[in-house]
Amino acid sequence: MLIEFTVGNTLSFKEPVTLSMVAANTKARDPKINENNTIIVDDQLTLLTSTAIYGANASGKSNFIRAMAFMKRFVINSSKESGIDEPIPIRPFRLSTTTESQPSFFQVIFLLDNIKYRYGFEVNRNEVISEWLFAASSQKESRVFVRDETGIHISRSFKEGKGLEAKTRPNALFLSVVAQWNGQQTRKLIGWFMSVKMISGLDDVSYRGFTLHSFDDGSYRQEISKLVTSLDLGIENISSEKMEDDKVKALVPDNLPSGLKRVMQREAENIKISILTTHKKYDESGNPVGSEVFKLRTHESDGTEKLFYLAGPFIDVLKNGSILFFDEMEARLHPLITRALIGLFNSKETNPKFAQLIFTTHDTNLLSNKIFRRDQIWFVEKDHYGCSHLYSLAELKVRNDASFENDYFEGRYGAVPFLGNVHQVIIEE
Repeated sequence: MLIEFTVGNTLSFKEPVTLSMVAANTKARDPKINENNTIIVDDQLTLLTSTAIYGANASGKSNFIRAMAFMKRFVINSSKESGIDEPIPIRPFRLSTTTESQPSFFQVIFLLDNIKYRYGFEVNRNEVISEWLFAASSQKESRVFVRDETGIHISRSFKEGKGLEAKTRPNALFLSVVAQWNGQQTRKLIGWFMSVKMISGLDDVSYRGFTLHSFDDGSYRQEISKLVTSLDLGIENISSEKMEDDKVKALVPDNLPSGLKRVMQREAENIKISILTTHKKYDESGNPVGSEVFKLRTHESDGTEKLFYLAGPFIDVLKNGSILFFDEMEARLHPLITRALIGLFNSKETNPKFAQLIFTTHDTNLLSNKIFRRDQIWFVEKDHYGCSHLYSLAELKVRNDASFENDYFEGRYGAVPFLGNVHQVIIEE
């Protein structure tokens, strides 16, 4: 479970900002929201099941998701992919002379097997400046290893890391190197990062194949079908059919460049699975007389197609109790369907393994004290210097019975676009 994620000097974030999934000392008006939207870990720690991040266009919402995506990717791959002279693909804050030569900062605090881990690093384009890992099975935090300008310093208990200090390149993370050498503890930590899902509402390429194959091979066939048909889209049943392998192979010419060929082969693997939806057919009196079969890609709406593809990662995260970062969640979805998907996380019945959802959105229909606690609503606002700032509604003086949506539109929480006099500009033109 995620406790905190902090990022600084990256993309539009100049100063470090922290998204905390720790429940604040606040209560919703409805006791059921307090019960369903929180996870009681112990007497000292209660976490949130979901958070919504709002902000104007170009405020930095997507950059926050991108920052987490970079951290995940770098932790998993830094020891395997980077050559000794290959630059680290980091993007520091560019609108200040004070940050140009400073490293970017990343830190995550999470729970795994009842142990609280705090892991982070600072990097620039050329090297890892510092790196640290601490663990706490009780209230006291102990050092696992610390990396700084003097070297990598390992605790006595971290035996799997001994002897690997010299094998760690300047542009690779020590955590990744130890995991690559089969360190059991570090492999578990890498596994946690791998379990964090990152998807975008504007592009289903990253999760489309997962859902298609999960449905076709039966992994989540029943769950996906039940979820999609329950959302009142007029679909009675969902099935799949496969194209023959020789026909799939013919879709990818042999004389293509290797990179393009790999891309087309992956797409062909998805194309070979066709999803079929069944709808009732009625006579002129409105009586059901049969059924019609539609192809998902050809006959269903973009929203229905997106919902089907989303079903795979949503069910996977809920079943495994993992974490989903979702950028632009509401794209091509009706607000009631978006609300229903969020409700899967804010429910003890559908989320028994305590999965967590962090999403960015412009959908103000969700800004309601009937859906979220105040500490579940976050805002990103960019100042006049181009710096993004992140803060929670729980940090502001707001009554529990306030109309969150109306107050947001009135600018009381910030994080709204400054439109100027658009009407006058058009008249002048």
